[in-house]
Amino acid sequence: MPTPPDPALCRALADDLRAAGFSADGLRDAWGEAADGAIARGLRLPAERALTGRSDPLAVLARLLVLGLPESVAVVDAALPQTRAAGLVALELAAASGDTLVPRAVIRPQEFSDDAGDLQWWVASDLDEAALGGPLPEDHVLGVGGASLTLAGLQLPGRVGRVLDIGTGCGIQALRARRDADRVVATDVSQRALHFTRLNALLNGVDGIEVRQGSLFEPVAGELFERVVSNPPFVITPRAAGVPAYEYRDGGLVGDALVAEVIAGVGAHLAPGGVAQLLGNWEYREGEDGLDRVRQWVAASDIPMDAWVVEREFLDPLAYAELWIRDGGTPPGAPQSQRLLAAWLDDFAERGVTGVGFGYVLLHRARGSAPTLARYERVTQSVGGALGPHLAASLAVHERLAGMSDAALASSVLEVAPDVTEARHHMPGAEDPSVIELRQGGGFARTLEVDPALAGLVGACDGELPVGVLIDAIAQLLEVDAGELRADLLPRVRELLFTQFLRFA
Repeated sequence: MPTPPDPALCRALADDLRAAGFSADGLRDAWGEAADGAIARGLRLPAERALTGRSDPLAVLARLLVLGLPESVAVVDAALPQTRAAGLVALELAAASGDTLVPRAVIRPQEFSDDAGDLQWWVASDLDEAALGGPLPEDHVLGVGGASLTLAGLQLPGRVGRVLDIGTGCGIQALRARRDADRVVATDVSQRALHFTRLNALLNGVDGIEVRQGSLFEPVAGELFERVVSNPPFVITPRAAGVPAYEYRDGGLVGDALVAEVIAGVGAHLAPGGVAQLLGNWEYREGEDGLDRVRQWVAASDIPMDAWVVEREFLDPLAYAELWIRDGGTPPGAPQSQRLLAAWLDDFAERGVTGVGFGYVLLHRARGSAPTLARYERVTQSVGGALGPHLAASLAVHERLAGMSDAALASSVLEVAPDVTEARHHMPGAEDPSVIELRQGGGFARTLEVDPALAGLVGACDGELPVGVLIDAIAQLLEVDAGELRADLLPRVRELLFTQFLRFA
């Protein structure tokens, strides 16, 4: 079991890193933009070459703590005057071998932005594939990757009391949640992951994060939270001999059963009005749509829950297997690659899996007796950045619309969101457009094809006249029945409000 990190040593290390300019910008300046991009692809040689011959503290720490290269104890002592090499050893971030210090972990600066402003964390995790020079060990604790940043950006803004982070890993979701929460409980089956979570909280001066060991909801039996976040070990892995079961991504169950278990069970740990957000995979099987499977999991909960599920990506079985075999550090063409690929494809064939979806799941414990939101959609694009504020705004609009009659909506004054544009496509020589599109510049960057009546209504929503008055005017212009046009347009206006093409003035 790892030794609990010493708070004083963590403070000393933070001071040393700060003094050395150990930041994302500092490292980019030190090795250049091209090398920075190469590191993101798992290539460290360009950065290593750029730092050759330099002995300043930033270069020493970049080689040791980012690239995972050994350094002499004397050089590290000079680069970390408060912590020194002995402090890194005590924090289990390195090991001494004679006069050489060998890294046991990496520390990388991680930039993040939300409504409260821009910040940067130092995040420690296990040595990556590039530093190890081969496949990862099964108890590997992953650093901050694309999925981690996605979920951090999805977290809803707004002050809450208690948040549960299931499968915390290096603790990045706990750090993000603590920005808005009074207290965070971070759980994981891995003691090593919990060690990194403690270390990263101390290194960044963040209190209020409690760690507990255990699987899924076991460590919090009977407890309720206002928010639950989870990047669970959702990767679908064959239960076959010789296939590595990485703790950070493999929950030990068959197929997508772990995600099903989280979705069906999380409602019992949400306070009334509480929200759970997680990432997940779901299988498409012969004759069975993946999003329909997720719908069944939500229905299996004993607690009524609103659900908004967004599928962002779909992979066929071969592409999915190749992705995760490579993720574990086995490149295409390696001797074990074909054996692993066969195990994955056999596993999928056994259940009739035709593809795998990946996406976001947002669940809300309904305050009433029945849910009012059941939205399962495929959205493959977004503008990037944090989507949490966009999700929160849509949920607020949904809550407002759920109690609003069509008559009340017709009496409302609306305006077009500032990021919305319109595109009209004409056939050569044609007076009228053949296609009218509304395009969203923020959020999910949706593009909607609309008819002339809806396009006219959206164009007229300038915060002056009620929707009903505008529809009546459009009906007169198009020479159609006003009542029938209202029945057609008002449900679509609700959708445009939820997706934030329109907003209440």
